[in-house]
Amino acid sequence: MSFLSRIMVLKSRAHFSTGANDRPTDTYASSVIEGSRKRKAGQAKSRVVLLIASFGVVYCVIAARLVEYGAAHPDTVSSILPPDRLMASRPDIVDRNGALLATDIRTVSLFAEPNKIVDVDDAVEKLSTVLPDLDLKGTYKKLSTSTSHFAWLKRQLTPKQQSQILALGIPGIGFRPEKRRFYPGGATASHILGYVNIDNRGVMGMEKYIDDQGLADLTALGMTSSGPLEPVKLSIDVRVQAIARDVVANAVVNFKAKGGGAIVLDVETGEVIAMASAPDFDPNDPNASAAEGWLNRMSNGTFEMGSTFKTFTMAMALDSGKVTLRDAFDASAPIRIGGFVIHDFHGQGRVLTVPEIFQYSSNIGTAKIADLVGIDAHKEFLTRLGLLTKMPTELPEVKSPSQPKVWKKINSITISFGHGVSTTPLQTAVAGAALVNGGKLIEPTFLPRTIEQAALASTTVIKKSTSDDVRFLLDFNGSKGSGRTARVPGYDVGSKTGTADKVVNGRYSHTANFNTFLAAFPIDNPRYVVMSFCDEPQTGEHGGTISAFTAAPIARDIIARSAAILGVQPKFGEGGSALLVSY
Repeated sequence: MSFLSRIMVLKSRAHFSTGANDRPTDTYASSVIEGSRKRKAGQAKSRVVLLIASFGVVYCVIAARLVEYGAAHPDTVSSILPPDRLMASRPDIVDRNGALLATDIRTVSLFAEPNKIVDVDDAVEKLSTVLPDLDLKGTYKKLSTSTSHFAWLKRQLTPKQQSQILALGIPGIGFRPEKRRFYPGGATASHILGYVNIDNRGVMGMEKYIDDQGLADLTALGMTSSGPLEPVKLSIDVRVQAIARDVVANAVVNFKAKGGGAIVLDVETGEVIAMASAPDFDPNDPNASAAEGWLNRMSNGTFEMGSTFKTFTMAMALDSGKVTLRDAFDASAPIRIGGFVIHDFHGQGRVLTVPEIFQYSSNIGTAKIADLVGIDAHKEFLTRLGLLTKMPTELPEVKSPSQPKVWKKINSITISFGHGVSTTPLQTAVAGAALVNGGKLIEPTFLPRTIEQAALASTTVIKKSTSDDVRFLLDFNGSKGSGRTARVPGYDVGSKTGTADKVVNGRYSHTANFNTFLAAFPIDNPRYVVMSFCDEPQTGEHGGTISAFTAAPIARDIIARSAAILGVQPKFGEGGSALLVSY
């Protein structure tokens, strides 16, 4: 008999019984029923609590997994592409003092899965409201390919654009995390840094150099990561770089020139402290500049250097022992050779000493000195200085110089004063540094280098006594000759100007000049060489268009503004350089 049947029997007996025992029997049955109800209620509550707790545990596990997944993959929206290929980091680039020149910033790019697009027309119309420059026809074509599972729509969006597109709620649209290269200084060091393409790969400059060292290969293999890399430190000082770029850019505008450039080179280490070329470009948006702005005229442009080459001719003659500072040459009459007539721009019509030939920039006197040394020795000397071969350095954009296929007497003579050989301003500065640092030719570098390391990368090309004589000539010209316009008080700038007629339609033009200026300071113990140029200026200081009024002021202003930053102490009240005493 069941529990409920027993209860029913007891209740029936209680209903018909009489006497003194009736009440106790009824009370017992009621208590049994009440206890059963309480037990059932307790069991039901336990089951509900257990069920709620079970659901709570399940939801907590789910929430924890979502948090863990979100923390590990904060930007992953789709698994269509391997994230490492898009998130691979590039190392920061900093200057010699640690100032940031280039870095990666996080961004997103818009993609579509055309096979999931419900309404192509609606999707294109909505996207155009946020992205007005979107290629509507191209986008429509991409989205209409129903069999396609992936298509890029717009690379590197702003956070605002991303949020606006998310708000549109277009199915089949997503975002991929990417890295974008950012250059805090804009165009300040554009030709040194270069830039990267849309996939964050180096295209030119030191960015390409970094990829060429193995970063591009590692990225292609998927072996890079999104983690930070060790910064790449350059030799440049961004403070001096900003000055050089500012001075060059202003000169191009003020002198109405086709282009301009300058370099500051450490003569003891070969480190490039600053290098500017104008026109230039903003590496943050390289396509916004004209293609002409991409040309690095300092290293990837070759030009006839004009009379600055007379510095090398003098060094050659002095080093050969065939000429001394006390020698003199007759510069009273023009030289006629092979149908050409060689004359002086600042002719004195008399015999000139070697320092005077340099001071007055005599083509006649320089030609006679080169003829005395000889053709083969002339070619060998310029080769020894690296002026006839491609300059080795980290920068990918380096052009090879040009020279006559066969050197004849007329070639040697014209090359002696800067016509007939085209070189880059960078290698001209490097060769100039060898003439003033004691005779050591040091490969230029855009990476930090110690004096000890430079010694291993140097080659002795001239005698120290020759270097001393060249410094004297540069000082003599800087104080008494054409270099006076670049003399900075307190810094004893030794220099040589060069004004070369450019070749136009196969003939030398007397109205289109390429002006150069080679300077070293302080000339009694040079620490830096400054090479500047001004291409086809239409005007200059005091209305002149020659080097003394165009290229020289560029070097002067750079030295005046940066010498203190470079740690060069000025000297005043010493009555001129001691080098002049030797003449």
